[in-house]
Amino acid sequence: MKYRFIILITTLLLSSLACQTIVQSGDQADNPPSDLGEVLFQDDFSNTSSGWDRVNLDEGVTDYDNGIYRMYVNETDTDVWANPGLNFTDVHMEVDATKVGGDDNNDFGLICRYMDTDNFYFLIISSDGYYGVGKVTNGEQQLIGIESMPPSDEINQGNAKNHLRGDCVGNTLSLYVNGVFLASYEDSDLSSGDVGMIAGSFEQPGTEIHFDNFMVLKP
Repeated sequence: MKYRFIILITTLLLSSLACQTIVQSGDQADNPPSDLGEVLFQDDFSNTSSGWDRVNLDEGVTDYDNGIYRMYVNETDTDVWANPGLNFTDVHMEVDATKVGGDDNNDFGLICRYMDTDNFYFLIISSDGYYGVGKVTNGEQQLIGIESMPPSDEINQGNAKNHLRGDCVGNTLSLYVNGVFLASYEDSDLSSGDVGMIAGSFEQPGTEIHFDNFMVLKP
């Protein structure tokens, strides 16, 4: 099991765009869920003007890159993230995430109810097969319901693609990977905010995750 406090690259975090309620961007994802509600937002990252942060620094990168969204972390014990500048309450999120570089001891996944750099939920996995759901509140980060990230055989390890799903509905935060339910946890600190994606490193820099087919649906 693993756990560490997230050291955030605040210089990579841009102010959110004006909040919107229902937005669509880019083409529809390849395999949208058929048993869920309406699509509130979707992006295949083919349109570089769809609203996501675009930052390129020595410490890390969060930017569009040839039809995917690239996150690169060039510092140890550091997370970077990006948001499209929206506002939701209850959401069902999905994304394809592929690890293409760096150590397998990493973290990456989805963000919901993002209010600012000091307050948001995250639902993550790692390339060595661990997962967790947590929050940053008042600038302090912690996992919810568990002391450390447990392992799961459902996570594709190494340089592989994983399909992530995160549900933030009421006080329940649920994480799925590759169509399989992993866990749900209860928390009531945050009720609404932006969505997003996150990637981070632990002992070694160089984490690189490519995201594609990001979707937000009404639960």
